[in-house]
Amino acid sequence: MDNLSRTYRGPGRRAATVGTFDGVHLGHRLVLDTLRRRAAARGLEPIAVTFDRHPLLTVAPERAPRMLGTYDDKISLIRACGVTPVTVKFTEAVRSLRVVEWMERLKREFGVDYLLLGYDNTFGSDGLEMRSDDYVAIGETVGIEVEMAPEMQGVSSSAIRRALNRGEVEEAAALLGRPYSLEGSVGSGRRLGRTIGFPTANLNVDDNLLIPARGVYACIAATDDGTRHPAMVNIGLRPSVGDFEEPTVEAHLIGYEGDLYDRSLRLEFIRRLRDEVKFPSLDALKARLTEDAREAEEALQPIIHTT
Repeated sequence: MDNLSRTYRGPGRRAATVGTFDGVHLGHRLVLDTLRRRAAARGLEPIAVTFDRHPLLTVAPERAPRMLGTYDDKISLIRACGVTPVTVKFTEAVRSLRVVEWMERLKREFGVDYLLLGYDNTFGSDGLEMRSDDYVAIGETVGIEVEMAPEMQGVSSSAIRRALNRGEVEEAAALLGRPYSLEGSVGSGRRLGRTIGFPTANLNVDDNLLIPARGVYACIAATDDGTRHPAMVNIGLRPSVGDFEEPTVEAHLIGYEGDLYDRSLRLEFIRRLRDEVKFPSLDALKARLTEDAREAEEALQPIIHTT
C-alpha cells in the first residue's frame, strides 16, 4: 500500500486514473479499458490509483455507503482489466491535498505522464469547485497530459446500491456486468432448517458490505473448493420462526450434502423470487420453501449447466 511519501524510481512512465472504484462496475471498466488503450498508444504502464477505504469513512463517516465488494475483490477486478492497482491509504493528510498537489505527487511519486479523469469523478480538496478544463490546465503546469474518459450514462455505484436496496438484483447485475455477490464464512445458527428438510448455511458478512433487500433469492453458491451449486437464499428476520433483531443471510444449497461450518462461501444473486413472508405454520413454511427450491432450480439451471 502506497503512502504518497516516496519518489518514483520505476522502470518506466505511467498513465493513471484515480477513483474509489466501488464495485468496479461497467462504467469503471469503460474507464479502465480506455486507460489501457491510451496508455499502450503512448508506451506507458496503466495504473489505477485507488484507496484502502471509501473516502467518506474519513470525511463524513455518517454518510459513508455500504460497499459493493471487498477491497480484495476490487483489486482483483482492476487487475482483470489489464490495469495495475496502486492503493493509497486515505488519511486526513491525503484528504487535505489540493488538485495541484495531487498532480505533483502523481508526477513525482508515481511517474505519471498521462491522467484519465472519469466523467463524474473529482479528486483534491478543491476539486468540487473545478471543471474539467481546470484539471487540464493544472496538468499542463505540472507536466501531465489530462483527458476526460467517455461517459456510460446511468451506470454508477449509487444506482447499483439503489437497485440492491429494492431487491432488484438483475438490474444491479446489468450495471455491474456480473451478478452481485456476497462472501463470508459460514457460522452456526439454530439449525431449525434441518428439522423441516431445508438446512441452511448462515453467512457471516462484513458489516461494510451492502446486503440486498429482504426477501428470497435464487443464487449460485460457490464453495471454497471451487464447486458451484444452485441455492435459495433468505435475507431477513425469519418471522416464521421468531423475529431476529438483525437481518440474516441464510443459504440452502439445493441437493448439497456436507458440512459447511467455518468454510468460505460466495453467493451470486441471480433472481429475486419473493418477499419475506410470515407463515402461519411450519408446514406452510415447508410447502413454500419446496416451491422456492423448484423456482430457484428452474432459474439457475441454464447458468449451472454453462459454468
